[in-house]
Amino acid sequence: MKKITLTSWAALIVIVITGFATADVLDPIAQREKIVNDANWKEMETVTITLNEHSYTPGRITFKAGKAYKLVLKNEGEKAHYFTAPEFYMAISTRKVEAPKQGEIKAPHLLALEVMANGTLELFFVPVIKGNYTAYCTIEDHRKQGMEGALQIE
Repeated sequence: MKKITLTSWAALIVIVITGFATADVLDPIAQREKIVNDANWKEMETVTITLNEHSYTPGRITFKAGKAYKLVLKNEGEKAHYFTAPEFYMAISTRKVEAPKQGEIKAPHLLALEVMANGTLELFFVPVIKGNYTAYCTIEDHRKQGMEGALQIE
């Protein structure tokens, strides 16, 4: 009969704990198709952010992980504005970006969205990785003038 040493038990515990810990973690990019297909799009929530000269309204939005969303980016400003949020885009599974009545783009992930003056873009997505993220405009000095917003996934 073999003896199980303390080291063997410790290794077994680490393997079991690590296995359970990683089993629940989803990769929003690698598992995008499954996450998007499993989402309940009939109960999608629509959230609108208005872009204007040097502001996003509202300035803070909270999303629930696993829920389907349509984020409407409506530029009421006189200039084009970016909604740049690279960390946020890596934490969501993107279904598509749509320019109403013009077309749509399907891509595994985004870096930034540019919305033309008086234009609208719609981002269809499922939040996956919980955390706090920042969105900002990269045009000229817009961010310095306050064009920054907070996004949270809980």
